[in-house]
Amino acid sequence: MLQIQSIRKAFGRQILFDDAGCLIEAGEKVGLVGANGHGKSTLLKMILHEIEPDEGLITVHRGIRIGHLSQHLEFTEKTTLQEACLVLTIEEEGFLETYRAEAMLMGLGFTRDQLDQPPAELSGGFQVRLNLAKALLDDPDLLLLDEPNNYLDIVSLRWLRGFLRKWQRTLLLVTHDREFMDSVTTHTLAVHRQKLRKFTGTTEKAWDQIYLEEEMHEKTRMNSERKIAQEMRFVERFRAKARRASQAQSRLKQIAKRERLEKLDEISTLSFSFNHTPNPGKWSIETRSLDFNYKDGPTLISGLELHVGARDRIGVIGPNGKGKSTLLRILAGELNPVEGEVRSHPSTQQNLFGQSAMRVLQDSRSIEDEVSNANTMLTRTQVRDICGAMMFGGDLALKKIEILSGGEKARTLLGRVLATPANLLLLDEPTNHLDMAATEALIDAINVFPGSVMMVTHLESVLRETCNRLVIFDADKVRIFEGGYDDFLRRFGWSSELAEGTPLAPKKSENRKEQRRERAQLIEERSKLLKPLRKKMESNETFIVALEEKAKQTESQLITASEQGDGDEISRLSLLMKNIQESIASAFQKLEEATLEHDRIQQEFEERLGSAEGSN
Repeated sequence: MLQIQSIRKAFGRQILFDDAGCLIEAGEKVGLVGANGHGKSTLLKMILHEIEPDEGLITVHRGIRIGHLSQHLEFTEKTTLQEACLVLTIEEEGFLETYRAEAMLMGLGFTRDQLDQPPAELSGGFQVRLNLAKALLDDPDLLLLDEPNNYLDIVSLRWLRGFLRKWQRTLLLVTHDREFMDSVTTHTLAVHRQKLRKFTGTTEKAWDQIYLEEEMHEKTRMNSERKIAQEMRFVERFRAKARRASQAQSRLKQIAKRERLEKLDEISTLSFSFNHTPNPGKWSIETRSLDFNYKDGPTLISGLELHVGARDRIGVIGPNGKGKSTLLRILAGELNPVEGEVRSHPSTQQNLFGQSAMRVLQDSRSIEDEVSNANTMLTRTQVRDICGAMMFGGDLALKKIEILSGGEKARTLLGRVLATPANLLLLDEPTNHLDMAATEALIDAINVFPGSVMMVTHLESVLRETCNRLVIFDADKVRIFEGGYDDFLRRFGWSSELAEGTPLAPKKSENRKEQRRERAQLIEERSKLLKPLRKKMESNETFIVALEEKAKQTESQLITASEQGDGDEISRLSLLMKNIQESIASAFQKLEEATLEHDRIQQEFEERLGSAEGSN
């Protein structure tokens, strides 16, 4: 369906693709992954012919219709529903088509009032959702989605996940939400080191394969360099001696002909920790009978009683526009409650990350200035370290705020948050503009932070891995849930899903005994297959360690023999070293084969276990 052949694309000195290519077949759902700035969005634009590759071809089979999430916000119809229906083929009175469009919009979070609203009066986020609805309703052969998570709330994302799971056409998806991507895709396409690498299965399987290959590349390179260094010592010692000169010269020619592997460049990603200041108390902040609404607007928060412990991890979740960000701004002191009060512990020092906090950034300042301004006690080296952690290394830290992209401004603000000492973090959708690796780094930083965290996020994976309590905005109410996100889904679930009977709503098993029996059989079968492979992996790893130690000893003996001019011993040890290196290479090959087979079986049984659970 889609063929990418030997493309090259560069912007100035930055090369994104060099002789890159892949083939995407009809019906495949492909997750496009790679670090920020490495070319994912550029690739989508080249597929859409919005920009052209410098070299190579991108070919779409004749007759294939491509749909995408457009950022072009221009509408022609009087109402949102009429705008969505533009892409439909109207038959008879168009009742079924209109109903389909209405269901699509409601699934993406539109209210019935919004369906009759002029598109121009929608917020920017809902205008992008309208474009997404049109792309889905158009039912293209190939659908390109670039970070739909940035425009959808948690409930709409769950709906979209269910829709894409059932969708039968071809998909190319970019998202920083690993869990979302793995739940809907069949393949992973990695943009890595200016190439395209396609794998069957999940993102984790793809990166594990890439990292294994690069680890083996580096070990092979180091072994090769060690052998070359050893041979060069032989050459340097004997090239001036008549008896050994010809042998040394021959060895030198062999070294010159040998292909040498290049050392792989380090790929930078975000890595950071929050600056903590102690709070000796057992709590950080609380609300009492908190009410809030904007002037002439509906009540967003009513009677909220929230007590935040000194080590709490609280997720603030719900549909957009219901008051999640507003709650964080009230706690940060940016907004005053209509009724009730907010009390902070005397030792509480809070730090807000969110769209409203962006106003602190000043266009005339550099990134380095902003981080330094957030904490004047930091040395310039410490400031530069934070800039580097936010991927603004070297002269990039001197870029002015006025020329930064939205994602770069978000990372700058995150740098300010890292620089500022705090024991209460108020984080409003901190994963927007972060790639998968950076999102996982953020999860790690939150988990090790000694203070308390309140976070608005629409990523279910982040909620599962960080939060032990929830503030839930749902069904026009706000309430506290004492437990994690999966506990909430099991015990209550989202009101819209329960009302519609969606397959994504939690269900009780109708036959738990049969489910447990089937699961136990699958686990036993998996164990029988994996156990010998694990033994093989462990034995080869042990063998490699022993051989490398033997190679080290032999190399030392060879140096001694060279210094003593013992030709027979040099020949014997050289042959022994060659045999050891060949054995190491063979062991690495066996280790790789066993590892790949182990991972294949593991993935197969994970899918079978998932299917067994879903069918009961």
